[in-house]
Amino acid sequence: MPPFVSVNWLVDHLADVVVCDVRMVADPADAFTEYSAHHLPGAVLVDLNADLAAPAEAILGRHPLPNPEHFAAVLARLGIGSRSRVVAYDNTAGALASRFVWMLRAIGQDAAVLGGGSDAWPGPFESGPVHVEAVGRAPVDWPDELLATSADVEAALKSGVPVIDSRSGERFRGEVEPLDAIAGHIPGAVNLPFSDHLQGGVLVNDPEIRARFADAGIDGSTENVPPIMYCGSGVTACLNILAAESAGLGPARLYVGSWSGWSTTPGAPIATGE
Repeated sequence: MPPFVSVNWLVDHLADVVVCDVRMVADPADAFTEYSAHHLPGAVLVDLNADLAAPAEAILGRHPLPNPEHFAAVLARLGIGSRSRVVAYDNTAGALASRFVWMLRAIGQDAAVLGGGSDAWPGPFESGPVHVEAVGRAPVDWPDELLATSADVEAALKSGVPVIDSRSGERFRGEVEPLDAIAGHIPGAVNLPFSDHLQGGVLVNDPEIRARFADAGIDGSTENVPPIMYCGSGVTACLNILAAESAGLGPARLYVGSWSGWSTTPGAPIATGE
């Protein structure tokens, strides 16, 4: 499957995939209440905080990756077998669903984000929980080649490998910071907001995506070391990574700690402005 699929594609394949509704709210009970009131047919609930992240920790950031055993248990509970195809959606234009899809694709699962999310679904919708049969899942380690540490970020910047900040321009410049204690960005990073790849909640065409990444120094050259992408906590950067893959620009590495990890690392340099 490509990283993104259309609503029309899902209509034709609804019986062939596991549909996942990805939400992120402070209280898991609220996530369940919202999901139960309104979701796509057959969709199962994925709680980003509980299912797709370990507890927040300084240096590691607000949404560290869960350990492989935890993630395997989540997939087993959702009825996602190793050969299942998964389509994930949210109501935030893919910003949350992309984290789940990136995690799935990282361990070799066939998965895609639903372009436009729930807002694009023509109906019908369902209410109430969806009961699925649990399956067996073996843990799979996170692949090192798709991840970057703060040391990798420093090395990339020294060697000229692009480091992309996927947050809004205001957060990148340090003008506002709604989530983390310190505002700003990693010195040397280039700002390419994930939202720049979206129009009406749907991914723009591949030439537009390639042009934006080219302006940020990413042209898909095979001889280059894979670029690094980050955001606030390793969530929305996943949409940038999937957009690059969709446009044929090859793999990128995710700095999971992102700004919430970097800004809590003692001695880490911080920049503001452009």
